[in-house]
Amino acid sequence: MIEVDEDRFVELAEAALASVPPQLAGLLDNVVLFVEDDAPADDPDLLGLYDGVALTDRDTAYGGVLPDRIMIFRRPTLAICDTEEDVVEEVRITVVHEIAHHFGIDDDRLHELGYA
Repeated sequence: MIEVDEDRFVELAEAALASVPPQLAGLLDNVVLFVEDDAPADDPDLLGLYDGVALTDRDTAYGGVLPDRIMIFRRPTLAICDTEEDVVEEVRITVVHEIAHHFGIDDDRLHELGYA
């Protein structure tokens, strides 16, 4: 396990988001990225979580809602990494994975694509 402080981890998460191709990033709608230290107690090894309404599930009734949230969990990520390069890669994969959920892509397809 490597130690990466909160500020540096946030930088890595922001860099991962910034690395998303502009054509794709431009399609994100009403989404914010959060970094939290710990995953939910019921799934402590979780690296990331998408909380919101996927674009594929939105209809004309969608509106006036708080932004969807993509959460990246620092401590579980660090627990599986040995180097900062590992952290960079794991954060990138997790950010892309959670963005994919925003677009309605499920875990099975993400596993097939190598983003799980």
